[in-house]
Amino acid sequence: MGNGTDDSRAGLIFPKASNNSFVVVRYINSGYVKDDEARNWKADEMLTQMKEGTETGNKQRVEHGIPEMELVGWVQTPQYEEKNHRLVWSIESKDKGSPANSPHGINYNTFVLGREGYVSLNLVTGMNTVAQEKSHALALLDNTSFNSGKGYGDFNASTDKVAEYGIAALVAGVAAKKLGLLAVIGVFLAKFAKIIGLAAIGGLAFFRKFFNRNKSAT
Repeated sequence: MGNGTDDSRAGLIFPKASNNSFVVVRYINSGYVKDDEARNWKADEMLTQMKEGTETGNKQRVEHGIPEMELVGWVQTPQYEEKNHRLVWSIESKDKGSPANSPHGINYNTFVLGREGYVSLNLVTGMNTVAQEKSHALALLDNTSFNSGKGYGDFNASTDKVAEYGIAALVAGVAAKKLGLLAVIGVFLAKFAKIIGLAAIGGLAFFRKFFNRNKSAT
């Protein structure tokens, strides 16, 4: 799919009831991510930062032969559930300069914060399917938890590592890299939706062959 290697990537989840989406699972050993920024963040300012970061990232996309992209706007503004230390946000993107009726990519991002890092469950889908497909990501989010002693509330300020960034970076900072990564997957989904449908019927045999054939590129 044209993506680079990523040691934090644990795998992909393909919902049985869907032919048009999948979830990228990652664990980032960042240290304890402070969440106090969530109380005062401003979605409009964050979107502006992300658009600026995307423009910078376009230089690398051009170098790798990947179409430049631009952000359209929020599908869901960042929402942080302080009680369970869960973050959800979603943004719409498209190829830069593409026609209005061209497929738009959607990354529906969910996170669970822990004592030593966080789990990222990123749903890759399209604008016309995100409303029904996001239930898969939210179901996974509801069933994701850390082992005893590794939860967010177990943090020990005197011994534990603190991340170099706060929770806002999981949206406006770290997201810039992730959007570049998943934009390629979004284009793949849009162009090969019929093939993906056949692969689902065939028990995902197509995807196994595809990944084996392209290990050097993923």
